[in-house]
Amino acid sequence: MSDMTPTSHTFQVDLRGLVDLLSHHLYSSPKVYVRELLQNAVDAITARRAFEPDAPGEVRIVTDGRRLTITDPGVGLTVTEVHKLLATIGGSSKRDELIEGARRDFLGQFGIGLLACFTVASVITVTSRSAREPDAAPVRWSARDDGSYTVTELDPADAPEPGTAVELTARPGEPWLEPDKAAELAREYGSLLPIDITVESRDRTVRVTDTPPLWERSWPTATARRLALNAYCEKTLGFVPLDVIDLDAPSAGVKGAAFVLPHATAPSTRPAHRVHLKRMLLTDTADNLVPEWAFFVRCVVDTDALRPTASRESLYDDEALAAARDAVGAQIRDWLARLASTDPDRLEAFLAVHELGVKALARHDADLLEVMLPWLRFETTDGPGTLLDFARAHRPIYLTDSVDEYRQVAQIAAAQGIGVVNGGYVYDAELVQALTRLDPTVEVETLRPGVISANLDTLPVEAELALQPFLAVARAGLDAVDVDVVVREFNPVSVPALLLDDRAARRERQRAEAEAEADDLWGGILASIKRHTARAQLVLNHRNPTVRRVSAIGDPELTGTAVESLYGQALLMSHRPLRAADTALLNRSFMNLLEHVTGA
Repeated sequence: MSDMTPTSHTFQVDLRGLVDLLSHHLYSSPKVYVRELLQNAVDAITARRAFEPDAPGEVRIVTDGRRLTITDPGVGLTVTEVHKLLATIGGSSKRDELIEGARRDFLGQFGIGLLACFTVASVITVTSRSAREPDAAPVRWSARDDGSYTVTELDPADAPEPGTAVELTARPGEPWLEPDKAAELAREYGSLLPIDITVESRDRTVRVTDTPPLWERSWPTATARRLALNAYCEKTLGFVPLDVIDLDAPSAGVKGAAFVLPHATAPSTRPAHRVHLKRMLLTDTADNLVPEWAFFVRCVVDTDALRPTASRESLYDDEALAAARDAVGAQIRDWLARLASTDPDRLEAFLAVHELGVKALARHDADLLEVMLPWLRFETTDGPGTLLDFARAHRPIYLTDSVDEYRQVAQIAAAQGIGVVNGGYVYDAELVQALTRLDPTVEVETLRPGVISANLDTLPVEAELALQPFLAVARAGLDAVDVDVVVREFNPVSVPALLLDDRAARRERQRAEAEAEADDLWGGILASIKRHTARAQLVLNHRNPTVRRVSAIGDPELTGTAVESLYGQALLMSHRPLRAADTALLNRSFMNLLEHVTGA
């Protein structure tokens, strides 16, 4: 039978401007049109099942590339409802009422969401029959991208079953309605939806749903479940996980899985978590779902409690998301604790890749620190090892401020039995300091130059007095670089000299270098803040044969050159940056030695 007379209308908004807004500012890609169609279909089925629990729930998408039709057996619409829903476009009070009120349990919003299809279509036609009012006439709404639309009441024979069919007519040259593309997008957005979705073309029918999610299914063995989740991760996220962490936080409305990256990643790397809202894919680039310290996981979750943004492509960072983030973080932390107590081999494998992330977490979590500290490794003067074992062997533990400072003293401290931990690596110093909270008997002190020198053997008084002329020449030669010279005896004998300083001495050297390079104004300012701090010390090893021969040279000029060379060697061994004064001293001592050797 023919349609009844249509009534023509024009949108009370600038439709062209609205489509431009949707395509260029609200949605990241035209591909979201499939999501909007699926959301409307799922909402319609949900609404019908609220009063008709046994209602059918299949959604069919049929496309030939030029026209795409999606059909659902949902609640349908009457003429009055069509006008009411379309009135929400541009009407903020009604739109807010729908979003916050009656449609809160639904995925999308009929008005703006349907118009998103204009990003790929020139004409949208909706044919619908109400299941709630079966005696009401079916209705057809047809809209064009020029802003006009018609609403037509149909003969019941033209739409015999309740439900809705939405037909899109593609813009010229638009590829988004092609069968393969439509099936790909339907699978991307709707594979976890609890309804059957098929995409049909001329030659085939593709079923895109695969439910329930893998993490909610029953499996014959734990191994079978793990293999299935590994395969899902590889297909969906692009890597085979090191491990899989179940996420189930009912209070936060989140359920899914966290996949542990098999490779190291920087904490600053932007994460990309996959979030479904009521089984519909919301985003695959969520970066605020887990705490920052958990950068070693990528999550796939479903939520029914978190709030999407207007584009439904990300999550509002509100109190609900903060609670979900805390819940996810707690379950990742519990997984680490379980590994520590039940599966040390797997924990070792994890730490080999992600120890930095664990250290970042342990700094702020006393319980996890207690669980994980026996497994975390640090660089110490006893070699790489765990902190608790090191603390049992050394009291106190000395902590360096930097890697360079540790390298200066490690060999000498080890030979003297002094326990030093390299505090120069990120998080290590904080963890060493935190050790005292777990065991109050542990003593942790910052390493000072006096600690090392106090543990070196002093010379007999007679030998010390005999070396005074040599020390006077040596100190005069290194005065220009603000370094003092002392003589001690220590092991290993192969080390002729050791350069010791602390943070204050290093800061003073940096200030002095800046003063030397500054103009008169800044030089005067820097000179005014000069601090009289302890100088760096060049400690000469009297047990070393080379040092003994240098101290007995007798020629002040050659002695000074030799001491400058010993300073240069100790300076290079310390890996510290060379100042202009240091470079000049090294060049001078090298040339003087060459002249002495060649007799020039």
